[in-house]
Amino acid sequence: MKRPRTLIPSRHLRETPRQSGGGRPRASLISKARESIEEGSKSFTAASMLFDEDTRDRAHLLYAWCRRCDDIADGQDHGGTLTLDDSDPKDRVEAIRILTHRALEGHPTADIAFDALGLVAAECRLTKEMADDVIDGFALDAAGWRPRTEGELMRYCFHVAGAVGVMMARIMGVPADDHDTLDRACDLGLAFQLNNIARDIWEDDAAGRCYIPEEWLAEADIPPGQHMKPMFRPQLVKLAARLVDLAEQHEAAARLGAARLRFRDRWAVLSAAHIYGAIGREVRERGEAAWDHRVHTTTGEKLRYLWLGLRDAMRDPEPVDPMPRWTRGELMVMARMEAPPAPMPTTPLRDEEVRPATPKPQPE
Repeated sequence: MKRPRTLIPSRHLRETPRQSGGGRPRASLISKARESIEEGSKSFTAASMLFDEDTRDRAHLLYAWCRRCDDIADGQDHGGTLTLDDSDPKDRVEAIRILTHRALEGHPTADIAFDALGLVAAECRLTKEMADDVIDGFALDAAGWRPRTEGELMRYCFHVAGAVGVMMARIMGVPADDHDTLDRACDLGLAFQLNNIARDIWEDDAAGRCYIPEEWLAEADIPPGQHMKPMFRPQLVKLAARLVDLAEQHEAAARLGAARLRFRDRWAVLSAAHIYGAIGREVRERGEAAWDHRVHTTTGEKLRYLWLGLRDAMRDPEPVDPMPRWTRGELMVMARMEAPPAPMPTTPLRDEEVRPATPKPQPE
């Protein structure tokens, strides 16, 4: 009688080799990432062309991951329609997190955008904490969250843009311990997102979202969910201007950090600041007509902002006094306080000689 074969002991099993980028060729990942950014963001494409080749490629790799996460979370494809099953938004965010962690651990994900993140993370030492900060913003949207206070609005902006700014700074070679420059990179991301929120108030409302703090709406005597009604348009114009004013404060602070970057990186960052800042200022200038047509910058305007970025890159930044109310450190604390508690460890503790059931006999 034959004995049944036993399972192979675990010591004989080989672990899947870890490879940054999921084992895909670097050139292939960069090519796909470039296609993604050219389709998804003409503004970012224009500014990123000023980087040196390595920085540009890494910026595109990071953008591809951000774009893919955004599409999965919203059920879209580069902002367009994407046919998905009836999966729960929270499940989609959890899938984003799992794929992201797998990519950061050097495992293949079967998704080129996540493999792109794995590659750029390995090259620039991007951490799981940085990526989780970004994913937490998608989690807020999946939960149908809305900000009650200005602080909660800024915490959301930190997740979806400020944290990306920090990752971009690391890609540009800012050391992990240069906290002041990383703070300024976060400021730039906050400015970008505040301008985007001001521009997209109508689109967000159509999607059932609102990022204007409830306290701001109450101060303006606008009932919840009614801010797009014509009778409240004058108050809404003031709230949008308040968003843009806040964005300009953080943009001014970001320019201080840009001055410490290499020249081409500084030029790219300051050009992007002009392009995104112009969006917010156009919203403010249009007044009640701001949401009749989506605000955007033309190719000619982008070229002008690239020239202005070059001019600013050759000058010292203007001093900022006072600095913005909301800091990266404070927003990170808020984010950690609102995060779910860490899971309890499941590894059993050794009990040998930790607390003996009976005392050992002492030698006489």
